[in-house]
Amino acid sequence: MKSSQPGARPTSSDAPRRAPAKNRGTGRHLTPATPDAVPAPANAADSSGVAVLDRACAILQAFQPDDDGLTLAELAARTTLYKSTLLRLADSLIHHRLLVRFEDGRYRIGPACFALGALYQRSLKLGDILLPLMRELAELSGESAAFYVRDRDMRVCLHRVDSRHAVRFHVREGDVLPLGSGSGGLTLLAFAGESGERYARIRTAGYCVSVGERDRDTAGISAPVFGVGQALRGVLTLAGPSSRVDQAFADRVLDGFLSIAARSSEALGGDAAPLRDAIGRR
Repeated sequence: MKSSQPGARPTSSDAPRRAPAKNRGTGRHLTPATPDAVPAPANAADSSGVAVLDRACAILQAFQPDDDGLTLAELAARTTLYKSTLLRLADSLIHHRLLVRFEDGRYRIGPACFALGALYQRSLKLGDILLPLMRELAELSGESAAFYVRDRDMRVCLHRVDSRHAVRFHVREGDVLPLGSGSGGLTLLAFAGESGERYARIRTAGYCVSVGERDRDTAGISAPVFGVGQALRGVLTLAGPSSRVDQAFADRVLDGFLSIAARSSEALGGDAAPLRDAIGRR
């Protein structure tokens, strides 16, 4: 008896012979049809549970805040998934209330997504998210990082990571500062919709640099941090002595600073596109 390697294709002498199919009543041989509309899977990972989860997440992430529902064709265009795959995954998402299908065939995000978002919001602690990023920023820049929030006509330092320098800008958590001066206050006003050419320029740029406004010996760079629904959660600020925080410093750290502000916004559920666009314009 001939032996063969495991997994090897049988030779013509080993393979069982099978009579060709005939068209009943005609005697003609039939060639089995090979469907060409269904592509073969690229690899085994395509059918794995991880790949299925990735595709389901792609469907949910295809929706934008201003979408009034998406058709199957629109979902296919945004996800690059086949419609047959979309229909199969959509049924499962609908079953788990993560997706809703209208009578006219359009889809929208389902109520379970709202419940998960609310759960995330309730468990959210700003310090847990912002402080690691602020430490990264302080290490990157060598200067002090702070996070300010607005309190009526003032701003409050909510979180602070000090510079490693002995000479630094001294602000403590809980300190109250003016809203109308300094990069932090001006950025809070600008992204709250304050009118005026200066605030419009800050909104267009995506950040604010201020030298010697609140204190003639200090300078700062600030950028907004957004949350769910693009609500302004506060501003991220780098500050230090104007002898170190000058234009050359700003040119050197600005991309990294804006990237960390963007990551902060994304972690809080906001859209970081305005901050990433600001990086792209530089």
